[in-house]
Amino acid sequence: KAESDICCTSSNAMAVVRSIPADQEIIFVPDTHLGHYVQEELGREMIIWDGYCPTHSRIREVDVLREKEDHPNAVLIAHPECPLGIREIADELLSTGQMCTFAKESAHTEFIVATEIGMLYRLRNENPGKKFYSVSDRAVCPNMKKIDAEKVLWALEDLQHRIVVPEPIRSQAKKSIDAMMAIQ
Repeated sequence: KAESDICCTSSNAMAVVRSIPADQEIIFVPDTHLGHYVQEELGREMIIWDGYCPTHSRIREVDVLREKEDHPNAVLIAHPECPLGIREIADELLSTGQMCTFAKESAHTEFIVATEIGMLYRLRNENPGKKFYSVSDRAVCPNMKKIDAEKVLWALEDLQHRIVVPEPIRSQAKKSIDAMMAIQ
């Protein structure tokens, strides 16, 4: 973040890219799939870093097609960090927050979810009358699974693992976050 001029998330990447003057070159990092999605949607040329979310990259087209066959009435909602083949067959491309809103507001009652498998817990809790199917048991983020309520409680009780970001890294990173927040 300290090396970036502006940050973005999957939910605001379009708005962030739109906010950058057309004559200004964009280097989009870290996710190639999200970058290509934004480029396709906006027609804006960008230099796209070849990084990716390993969890979304483990979602395979063959698994999605199997779920679509098994649940023909379900709407396929996919995260824009999924590979191109998944994005092309998705009914809706949505960030995590957008998935929650869409599921809640949709008249549909069945959804195939192409993102981290933990999202199904939230979607099912927020929409008890609807069904949600994961595309793959491999769509697990090991980093997200490192954090649980018990570990958060320990951290708050012990206050032992304080993270301090030194200057000027902190203030440089804050500028890129503030620039993003100014767009929202």
